[in-house]
Amino acid sequence: MRLKPGRPDLSRYADRFDVPPASGPFGVTFLGVASLLLDDGESAVLTDGFFSRPSLPRVALGRIAPDAARIDAALRRAGVDRLEAVLPVHTHFDHAMDSAVVAGRTGAVLVGGASTAHVGRGGGLPEDRIRLAVPGEPMTYGGWTLTLVESHHCPPDRYPGVITEPVVPPVRTAAYRCGEAWSILVSHASGRTALLQGSAGFRRGALAGRRADVVYLGVGQLGVQPEEYVRTYWAETVEAVGARRVVLTHWDDFFRPLDRPLRALPYAGDDLDVTLRVLGGLAADQGVALHLPTLWRREDPWSDLPPAG
Repeated sequence: MRLKPGRPDLSRYADRFDVPPASGPFGVTFLGVASLLLDDGESAVLTDGFFSRPSLPRVALGRIAPDAARIDAALRRAGVDRLEAVLPVHTHFDHAMDSAVVAGRTGAVLVGGASTAHVGRGGGLPEDRIRLAVPGEPMTYGGWTLTLVESHHCPPDRYPGVITEPVVPPVRTAAYRCGEAWSILVSHASGRTALLQGSAGFRRGALAGRRADVVYLGVGQLGVQPEEYVRTYWAETVEAVGARRVVLTHWDDFFRPLDRPLRALPYAGDDLDVTLRVLGGLAADQGVALHLPTLWRREDPWSDLPPAG
């Protein structure tokens, strides 16, 4: 198969960058890839916290490690000085590499499976700052209740398997094996609910009976899957939880630093055009609002939700 040159033009989708801005205490801030900051004005949790974004040549050929300057700059720009929890959606480098550093900087607990725990230990976190999640068991941090449900990574998984010993950077990229992949269900004391699906993989039936008004839907590598897979992914996530608003994540080129404008992954690795065509059609047919998030902007995905049903 001949690959298309270049990458999708984000300006074609300017009208999709329209998640309502946050005007009150509740906000979700997109920080690239699948990093999402959720805050209610009093407590905050963060998925992933991947800010170093090493270059493709370094990822492919060298050793990688958290970049303290980039991490600190991102936390300052996002206004983060304290977090309750940091939760990698799985332990590939573009999700978990910075998580121990971010937890250490912000006083957070690092939450996940055994692989995440090894990332934390390798990053110098003490055991009392690492929490092994029990699948399906709710955990409360401030006003947020988080439930991790077992999921799968989108195929192909370039670094499959689990991490079995502490990861002490700098290391080869393959040290960050996928580990446990999660669907993260979020509920707040205010009644707000969400599903954070960091990777475009799923377990059939895993979310049956769960409810979420909003889904942050990871779409990395989704555009190169068969269309049947794309439709099934939507059914097993968005339809399964009855969501009324979907915000797409994990479409940006994560080898590009966050101090530069985001761009889509190249066609050689993904095809956002296909993803938006198929998911846009499904969303329109089902009356679901479909968006792209704006980097750094506090947004309120629960604001002005489409009517249920």
